[in-house]
Amino acid sequence: MQSRRPLGLALALASAASFALSGIFAAALLDGGWSAGAVTLVRIGGGALVLLAPTLWLLRGRWDAVLRSWREVLVLGVLAVAVCQLAFFTAVAFIDPSLALLIEFLGPVLLVFFTWATTRRAPAVLTLAGAAVALLGLALVSGIGGDALHPLGVLLALGAAVGNAGYWASASKADSELPPIALAGLGLMVGALVLGIASATGLLPFAATAEPVVLAGSTVPWWAAMGMLILIATAASYVLGILGARRLGATLASFVGYAEPMFGILWTALLLAILPTGTQWLGAAAIIAGVVLVRLGQARRPRPTKGPAIVEGIPSP
Repeated sequence: MQSRRPLGLALALASAASFALSGIFAAALLDGGWSAGAVTLVRIGGGALVLLAPTLWLLRGRWDAVLRSWREVLVLGVLAVAVCQLAFFTAVAFIDPSLALLIEFLGPVLLVFFTWATTRRAPAVLTLAGAAVALLGLALVSGIGGDALHPLGVLLALGAAVGNAGYWASASKADSELPPIALAGLGLMVGALVLGIASATGLLPFAATAEPVVLAGSTVPWWAAMGMLILIATAASYVLGILGARRLGATLASFVGYAEPMFGILWTALLLAILPTGTQWLGAAAIIAGVVLVRLGQARRPRPTKGPAIVEGIPSP
């Protein structure tokens, strides 16, 4: 298991780095006249199309495994993709985006307590301390403002947090019968279907344009920005995230996911020449310290002396 950790960490960090690029690609489209709903639907639908062929190839003759793994697919597609996206983009209409992001990233903390409740094994003190330190760091990196809280906005952001937790729970199931690419592909297909229904009913406003957009200071066709959003920040990021989570386990992988806003700052500095503040550097250091504490807490967590092994993820029926 230990030999899987370095590769798992590298994969999880690569996933966080690619997810972090979504903000820059999406911002170019939003500034160019696209609605958040349109960006989200085309992004998820495009990711599903990219992974369609490899998913079908990997599952040839194995569709019975899909039927047995329907819970994983639904949790990933409905909860982690559709609900998380819908809840977050609706929440930012009521509260500051940085606050919505902070609440959404409560997902790993919810996962710690969910694992505690389902396994009846209390998390190590270091794990809880690491969660608190990482959340503090996330607050510093995000730059939480002093805007008044809107109850509906907070509730919607909490819904996004549940979706975030669902992503790590479904992605980390080490004994899954589905290959990571196939799970990501099926999850994105289900998510795209739900988001498509939401758009058709008006719950997810859709507005798009074919005009060029400005990306990192250069004018590019809209499809170039959308293509990078789909390939790098959707298809690749979901597959890398699942690969990493299966090697690290849900708890550690989810806290490594806190590197996403840190990479967001890095990409903003490199591509947009917007340098991070001292407070954001301090927050980044706190996130790293929090992840280290979570890892130490897992290492010192006592293992059960008898009974079947407990696998983090979705409980077996």
